[in-house]
Amino acid sequence: MNTPLVIQPYKSAGADVVAVRPYDPVAAEVARDVGALVEQAVPGVRVEHVGSTAVPGCAGKGVVDLMAVCHGVPLANVAAALETLGFGKQSGGHQHGDDRPMREGAVMVRGTWYRLHVHVLAPDAPAVASFRLFRDRLRADPALLATYVEQKRRLVESGVLDRASYSGGKGEFIMGVLRPPPQGDR
Repeated sequence: MNTPLVIQPYKSAGADVVAVRPYDPVAAEVARDVGALVEQAVPGVRVEHVGSTAVPGCAGKGVVDLMAVCHGVPLANVAAALETLGFGKQSGGHQHGDDRPMREGAVMVRGTWYRLHVHVLAPDAPAVASFRLFRDRLRADPALLATYVEQKRRLVESGVLDRASYSGGKGEFIMGVLRPPPQGDR
């Protein structure tokens, strides 16, 4: 992207609307550029693209989820630096505490709003491994990816339209993907 990114309030992007949108490959560019912006602003933080927009072909809410892993930087300092960039505190959904802050914002790229969630995590936080494992399993298994997208569509078709209920409705599926496969009798 040639124009500088300006982080805007999350509400600017219609954050209260839950819908299953087709995969948008521009989201990967947004993730890369926002990640670089955050890494430049906060030395010691490494940003990774996670969530549905990090999986080619995965339909979803269209939120670009980023994981800011803090190496030697206090989480509170990173959360404050994100706010300086224009990110705000959570406005809805599952509320994360100060031990695992999340900040949200939005950027306009090529005439489209991209909502952003930045999950601020210590390197040893269980969520780091979970985000990576879920993303990587979806990338590696087209049948699993199709099942996940269908689960999301069923939730919306059943009338689940608020962020917290939508996230909760996906929870059992996600936990099933994250569980280690059963070991046979030895």
